[in-house]
Amino acid sequence: MYPASLVNYIWFTDEKLFTVAAPSNSQNDRFYAPVGTRKRDVPANRLLRTRPTFSKSLMVSVGVSALGRTNIHFIEPGVKINGQYYGDVLLMQGLLPDIREITEYFIFQQDGAPAHRARETVELLQAESPDFIPPTSWPPNSPDLNPEDYKIWSAMEEKVYRYRIHDVNELRRRIVDAWDEMDQSVIDESVRQWRKRLCACVEACVVPKDNLNINFNFVNAR
Repeated sequence: MYPASLVNYIWFTDEKLFTVAAPSNSQNDRFYAPVGTRKRDVPANRLLRTRPTFSKSLMVSVGVSALGRTNIHFIEPGVKINGQYYGDVLLMQGLLPDIREITEYFIFQQDGAPAHRARETVELLQAESPDFIPPTSWPPNSPDLNPEDYKIWSAMEEKVYRYRIHDVNELRRRIVDAWDEMDQSVIDESVRQWRKRLCACVEACVVPKDNLNINFNFVNAR
């Protein structure tokens, strides 16, 4: 369906939640103590984990492709991302206008989040985008097949959490700065990895057989 020559026209989109407190990796939350020592008996100043249980956050939405990237769009706290909000605000006021400023023809891609699979969302994209990969042809949970998930967000986090963040306003500034500093070469490399990842998932039977009608075409076009 989409040969290699069209991959550069695919726009990969995703949302991401950033918190004021830096993400915690449990593998790094370790301390040395005698065998049998209970954690509650260790002085608090020896514990590496200082991240609060609850942290203020901001959610953002972006689109990337080999042709460029969209602006970064913030979803204000408390807003429920349902099909109507996703379509009316994020798509019609944000991502689609941004993409159209860069190219007339594009293929729109999104993951299987409920708001993305909503009937009104699918109908809107069928009407407003030249082409898009529908939910029936995409795995519902596919972090290994979305450049944002396997590359872009981690690159963003490296910049956003380089230094301690004090409040949500500073978090917003950090996110904007990190996105402005994102080099297109990082995006290009992540897009180049996509076909290899897709083929690997198909060959490993990670992608459900019902969805292989699109993916085998990618494999056969290698």
